[in-house]
Amino acid sequence: MGMTIDFGQLVMDNEFARMIKFILQGIAVNTETLAVDAIREIGIGKDFLGHISTLNHMTSQSRPQLIDRCMRERWTASGSTDIYQRAIEEARHILETHKPDPLPADVLAAMGATIAEAEEELGVVSHPAKK
Repeated sequence: MGMTIDFGQLVMDNEFARMIKFILQGIAVNTETLAVDAIREIGIGKDFLGHISTLNHMTSQSRPQLIDRCMRERWTASGSTDIYQRAIEEARHILETHKPDPLPADVLAAMGATIAEAEEELGVVSHPAKK
């Protein structure tokens, strides 16, 4: 059996899971988040993008890192990369720069014991240098 993994897909899946977790927290619905005062101030059917309440609430929304929400001209000027290309770049960056914290000694010992037990049960002979 061969096992393969697509690191770009893994990075994208992580982004999607983060977005889903954000949504599952729920969305506050009240007079402030509905911008009732801003609607009264600006008027129905007018431009709310420049209003301070839009800016204040925009920062509380999900902020995906891979999904490009730029206008097409800016996207084209920045290289026209799609989400998969950006995910592959992020995966390469992670693989090149990530330094995981070492596992505690007790965890390593428990893992070693589990492996030794499995090898004994399956009749696998460990390489002498590994012991």
